[in-house]
Order: sequence, then structure tokens, then C-alpha cells
Amino acid sequence: MRESAAARLPEGSSFRTPSYDRSCLTVGTVHFGVGGFHRAHQARYLDDLLQRGEGRDFAIAGMGVMPQDRRMREVLRSQDHLYTLISRFPDGREDIRVIGSIVDYIWAPEDPVGAVEYLAQDNVRIVSLTVTEGGYNINQVTHEYDLAAPEVAADLRDPEHPRTVFGFVVRALQLRRERGIAPFTVRSCDNIQANGEVARSVFTAHARALDPELASWIEANVSFPNSMVDRITPATTDDDRAYVREALGYEDAWPVVTEDFIQWVMEDDFPTGRAPYEQVGVQMVDDVAPYEKLKLRMLNSSHQGLCYFAHLAGYHRVDEAVSDPLIADFLLRYMHEEAQPTLDPLPDENPEQYAQTLIRRFTNVAVKDTVPRLCAESSDRIPKWLVPVIRDNLRSGGRVRCSAAIVASWARYAEGIDEQGEPIEIVDHAEQKVRSAAQQQLEGDELAFLRNEDFFADLVEHEEFTREYLWALRSLHEVGSLETLRRLQERQEDS
Repeated sequence: MRESAAARLPEGSSFRTPSYDRSCLTVGTVHFGVGGFHRAHQARYLDDLLQRGEGRDFAIAGMGVMPQDRRMREVLRSQDHLYTLISRFPDGREDIRVIGSIVDYIWAPEDPVGAVEYLAQDNVRIVSLTVTEGGYNINQVTHEYDLAAPEVAADLRDPEHPRTVFGFVVRALQLRRERGIAPFTVRSCDNIQANGEVARSVFTAHARALDPELASWIEANVSFPNSMVDRITPATTDDDRAYVREALGYEDAWPVVTEDFIQWVMEDDFPTGRAPYEQVGVQMVDDVAPYEKLKLRMLNSSHQGLCYFAHLAGYHRVDEAVSDPLIADFLLRYMHEEAQPTLDPLPDENPEQYAQTLIRRFTNVAVKDTVPRLCAESSDRIPKWLVPVIRDNLRSGGRVRCSAAIVASWARYAEGIDEQGEPIEIVDHAEQKVRSAAQQQLEGDELAFLRNEDFFADLVEHEEFTREYLWALRSLHEVGSLETLRRLQERQEDS
């Protein structure tokens, strides 16, 4: 679907195409991690602005550093960087549009020096990131930036030919400093609490290992605003491509299908300027922390709350799993009794209503989100999303029964066989560590999984938690996932 093809789409169709002249746009944003989520979220918000005649100096250029990013570059380039975005509502309605806010894509390994120069241009005012929770190169043991990681070490030996996002960004900032060009803002859009602060920490750590004076300059001059992003966006499938071809009448090699819900809360800290995002529904605030805590502890932790139980029970689709009353009730109980008491007050958010909205979103049949997607990279997600809820409740004397059951369901899932006797493909960078701990629990050490301090710190020392954890783990082994949820429901009602 090239731009010329998009211009010939039939008038009166139910989908929209860019009404603005893309040839007049200037790249002001370079984004690392152009996947489905970025194209359903940040790129869509900017497209909304461009349709209003705003944000023309902040068009997006994607930049990829991973081998698999080359395919995204090829697809977008072949389509003039246009793609189809399909937002699906629970009632069957669709909002279909062609997004034009991405205008370029650089696959950095092809020309590292050129990629750095691209970032060093004075028109680039924002460098943004969706590199996943595990993409920040933080050592699981020390919880600090891992200077020993092979590609990071290579970047430090040869900073002029970087390989990592850290090397590219820091080298570009170094050139801008030398040339007297104002630094760009670095905006993280990943599901990490205080994502801007995390980004500040890792990029300055990389710079410090290269040049302490550069690190000091970055700390003093570069803004790293926090942000909270939310939109459930499953991976594109061949069925999605076929739908565009058959229902819309053109080819799109990488469309995006997503839910109708969308939210972006952003700290308003952009010294070199930004697009007027508030005009299209972005919440520009002084403090993102209460919003991100709401999302991480309600939505993201609930994803973990449903996925292992659902996978063990044989569910493949999220909507099917949450349509099971046992799973839906469990999630609502977790949110109401354990997550909500740990949240900060928000004048414009109602946690009870938010919880009900989440159940509606999870049961959106049209989105076709998958359970295995939610189970992936658990060793990054559970420690960052759920463990803080547990620790807050242990400190306050709050409940931890549902949280303990979620951790136990991960431990049972990590054994690698579901309740139908089928093997489970565990997608996790710490797969061996996870499997080893699960094997130890099968061999008689029921608390082996909890002993991993990288994941759980000292939770194994808290009897009020281990008591609930062992009850859930034993029940999962004895009667399975759904019956465990039924018994847990009975225990909750009796308490």
C-alpha cells in the first residue's frame, strides 16, 4: 500500500486516510522500537494532531537496532511508511484508518555513523522508546546498568560505531554537545514505573562509562519525562493481513489491530518543545506516578493474574478466559482487595470504574489477544508489577491471598506442562533459571521458586505470604487451576 494507492481508496469508505500533505512534514521525533504498540498508540496520537494541522515539526522516523527490525524497515519503506490501524470495539464496530505520521525508518546496523548523524540533526527534538521492560539492560542481580553486556561493552570500546540504543543515543548527545546543538528530550514509553527516571539512569550510566563530563552534561541538560501508556495491541497475524486485503481491497504487509481504548499520560517536561498533545486527549501532567501505579498494579498485574491460570486450564484467547466467571471474579477480587489499597489518590480516576473497564477490555472478542503473549517475559513483569503490590500490603497488614495465588500460578506454569499434559513454551530471557526453580519445587522444595531473590527479594521470609502461596501451589497441583480459583473464591467469602 504505497501513498499513491492510499490516495485511490474509494470515497465514502468507512476508513480514513491522511488529509495532510506528508511531503511538508519535518522529522522531529525518532522512535526506537517501532512495533505494533507504537503504531497503535504514539503514532496514532500524532496522526490525530496532523489531521488537525498541528504537530508538523514532530513527524516520526523509526530507528531499529535489532536484526529483526530490518523487516519493519523494509515493509514500511515499501508502503511509503503508511499502514492500516484497525481499532475494534466490543460491540463489533471498527474504526479503520491509514496512519501517516511515520515518514522515515532507519535500520541503524546498516550505517551506524549515519544513524548517529540522523539523531544529531537539530530538527530532532524528541527521541522516544518502546524497547520492552527487559530492554533497559539492567542487571537482574545488581539492578544497575549492565556494563558487562557484550554489545554494551563493544559500544564503549568503539563509541563511533554503536550497536545498542544506549550507544546511539549517547553518541548523538555527545555530538550535539560538541556542536552546540540543544539536546533532544528522551521519552520512554515502556511499561516501567518511573520509566523516565529509569531511562535517565541507564543512559547516564552508559555516558559515565564513556566520559564522566558527558554524563554530567546529560544529567544537567537532558530531560527524561515519565509517561504512562495503555492500549492492548496483539501481534499482527496473517488473518489480519487477509482481512485488509479482502475487506478493504488493498495489500498491507503489516497492519495493526488493537482495542478501542487508548490512554497516554505524560509529564510535561520538553525543554526544546513538543506537539500540542493535549488537543487530542493526552493527559499532560506534573506527576505521572499515580497514573502509572494505577495502570501497572491494576491492568498489568491483572494480565499476570489471568494468564497462568488460563494457560494451565487450556485457554488460548484472553477474551475466552476472562469470560469464565471464575477468572473474572478472581481478577476483580485482586484489584479491589489488594491492588486498590496500594494506589495513590487520583481526582480524575475512579479505581472501581477502572476495574470494571478492564474486565470489559479483556473480554473484547474482536481484539483476539492471546494468553501466551501475556505469559511471555514473566521474570521481567512479575517483579516490576506485582511484587510491589505484595510488599506494600505486607507493610500495611493488607491482604496478599490473591497475589500469592498469582505467583503460585506462575510457579506451576513454569513447570512446563499444562493440565492437559501438553508442553508449555516458556518465552523468557531467564527461562533456564525459571525452569530450574520450578523443577526444584517438583522435587520437594515447595518454596524453591520463591527463593529467587532476583525475582522476589525476601518474600520467602514472610510467613503471611508463604502460607497463602503454599496453599495455592498445593491446590494447583492437586485439583488444577479452575478448581483452585473456585476454592479461593470460597475462602475469600468465608474470611
